[in-house]
Amino acid sequence: MTTRNLDCPRDGAALEMGKEHDIEIDRCSKCGGAWYDDEELAVLESTVGDEDERRGMIDFAKRESDLKCPVCAKAMRAFNYRAHNLELDACTEEHGFWLDGGESKRVQEVMGERVEGLKRGVSAQGAWDKAKGQGGKGGVMDNLRGLFRGGGRR
Repeated sequence: MTTRNLDCPRDGAALEMGKEHDIEIDRCSKCGGAWYDDEELAVLESTVGDEDERRGMIDFAKRESDLKCPVCAKAMRAFNYRAHNLELDACTEEHGFWLDGGESKRVQEVMGERVEGLKRGVSAQGAWDKAKGQGGKGGVMDNLRGLFRGGGRR
């Protein structure tokens, strides 16, 4: 494995190898930020959700970042992570992601919310399917169909 010397895009301090959530990352001891190589953000997400739960866009409201990639020195792209109020920065050449101090924990929280939301959706769909399978009536669509057939609920 080759050693690389990366500098913090926030303050220029040398990044040091470290571990965060059992992922080998490059960390700034001065500002607390961390560089996650391109595939390492998915590894961070996988600490909370499986592959199916992680599907979907992660970058919303993209805009130019003030930061430069520590690998290629090109301007990065800032974005709202998974449409939440969490701004991350990504290298446009797909070298990786810059997470400021504490943002890795927020990524896990957002993924946790996503997983819980998906579970609620599956549960609600299951309950709906069960009610429909037992001849259950009374849903909005059933009521509308009855109205248009002249047999609305009374």
